[in-house]
Amino acid sequence: MRGNVHFIVPAEDFKLAAASEEWLTTYTFGSHTAKHKFCKVCGITSFYIPRSNPDGVAVTVRCVDPGTIKEVTINKFDGINWEDSYAASNISSMSKVEES
Repeated sequence: MRGNVHFIVPAEDFKLAAASEEWLTTYTFGSHTAKHKFCKVCGITSFYIPRSNPDGVAVTVRCVDPGTIKEVTINKFDGINWEDSYAASNISSMSKVEES
């Protein structure tokens, strides 16, 4: 329902603005691997630690300043059949740091 269109970055490449953590609360469910971060004021989930990539951060596209992202490629993921979709995708590679 919230239009969870996001991109995944390695955790070491994600920087949260200073003092922002105090405005966030965390929600988990099921396996408690995913850590959904919500704004305590407005309720928006601008980013979270995904179950598919616990070593990364999933950033909600609509929460990024306009003009920051040059291109978005949408890859479908079947959340109802999560295990099968995870096994068939290469989503776990999205949180790996590219070596130069």
